[in-house]
Amino acid sequence: MDLEQMLSYQWAIMTPEFIILGIATILSIMDLFMPKDQDRKILGWIAFTAIIAAFVSLLGLVDLELTSILYDTFRLDSYAKAFKLLLLLGAALVMLLAISYEPKEEMKEYKGEFYYLFLTALLGAMVMTSSGDLITLFVGLELLSLSSYILAGIRKKHLPSNESAMKYVINGGISTAVTLFGLSYVFGLTGSTNLTEITGVLSANFDTQQIYLLGLSFLLVFVGLSFKLASVPFHMWAPDVYQGAPTPVTAFLSVVSKTAGFVILLRILLTVYGAAPSGSSTASYPMLIKMQDYIALLAGATMIIGNVIALRQRNVKRLFAYSSIAHAGYLLVAIAALSAFMFDAMWFYLGAYLFMNLGAFAIIQLISGKSDNEDISAFAGLYKRSPILAVSMGVFLLSLAGIPGTAGFIGKLNIFMGTFYVDPAHYVLASVMIATTVISYFYYFGIFTQMFFRPAATDEKIQLPAGIIVVLVTTVAATIVFGLFPNLAFDFLHNHFNGFSDMFQ
Repeated sequence: MDLEQMLSYQWAIMTPEFIILGIATILSIMDLFMPKDQDRKILGWIAFTAIIAAFVSLLGLVDLELTSILYDTFRLDSYAKAFKLLLLLGAALVMLLAISYEPKEEMKEYKGEFYYLFLTALLGAMVMTSSGDLITLFVGLELLSLSSYILAGIRKKHLPSNESAMKYVINGGISTAVTLFGLSYVFGLTGSTNLTEITGVLSANFDTQQIYLLGLSFLLVFVGLSFKLASVPFHMWAPDVYQGAPTPVTAFLSVVSKTAGFVILLRILLTVYGAAPSGSSTASYPMLIKMQDYIALLAGATMIIGNVIALRQRNVKRLFAYSSIAHAGYLLVAIAALSAFMFDAMWFYLGAYLFMNLGAFAIIQLISGKSDNEDISAFAGLYKRSPILAVSMGVFLLSLAGIPGTAGFIGKLNIFMGTFYVDPAHYVLASVMIATTVISYFYYFGIFTQMFFRPAATDEKIQLPAGIIVVLVTTVAATIVFGLFPNLAFDFLHNHFNGFSDMFQ
């Protein structure tokens, strides 16, 4: 590739990625030369500004037509733009939590590392979202994963954080190996790593005698990525990692990392296995349709086990880990159903989950930081100590539970209706979704009981840092507004992204 060809590319479509990469590099150099006793929060504010700048630059690219560079390995299509908006918005809110995070043990000497590692993890997620090639996709996945492993163990003198990092590395390494093994079959059968070329080979002249190998690759890829999503039975790492990692990292894993996981899963399943035949007949259904039962089975098990085990949890971060597992099950229902508005339902649900979950983690960070206690009892009497926090937490819990009037209800309703929009309808999945949602009321409302009906252990008022205030105002407003006026989000989606029709071009 000569210089003239390099300059001919439309590098402007990578502006958000260049901003994040450039600031991450600058922060690493600044942290190296700053005095050890100097507060590193300034690095956090610079990182936050960079995320906002990347978000604004992405908004400027929203109405741009499909553009790809570097031999179609990096694509800016409507699918990438829509989900990058969620990633950057979630990352900005998590960064505000990180700036306000003050653990008990001394953390100044390595707190600066958090901010640029966070940006590299975000960069990996953004690269994954725009990947048009299996290699680029895998590079983005590993950039996200490796940064996340370090972030989970960033509290070096905190044993639970060390334990969570170790478990995360082991499980992450296994999932990466399984995913890569499955992708190697795709490359071996099609002779290409480019997703567009793979789709062309599979839909045109694929040797149907090799369908079983392609089916094996589907199972390997799906299992490997299920680790990333923390879906049952590949969820074993999530409760320990969520509990041991610093709260901002837990929030990042539950929202940004999970969103990235579903983005990569959808792109691979739809572009590769949505085009692959499932039989020797030319009229056979695509392989993805034939594999719906496996996805549905995992979705049902994830919803049931996530919600049932959450009933027995006392540690609030561990409880939210099982809650996150259950919500992964709800999202898998949308993939299993493959309805016409699957993209709309998943994008809205991931957005709603972003607001309600990050808002809840902001309050968890405050309460657990004040009391040095992550037990549910730490929320006892919160309404008397801080009515604003108690009411805000109530809004998030109602949304997580799927109560009408909240964004979480609209998100679940869209997925639920999608199960009946196809033929044959997924009655069993819809029934499991209703039953497990009712089960979730018990542990969500258990926190309600603590906040409003239990006496407080102390009358000490809770001071809210500026970053936490911004997060709470944003998340509470979004949770209520998108619950009452969901068309605001859907109209934006339909007006600017045209049903993600350019995803397959």
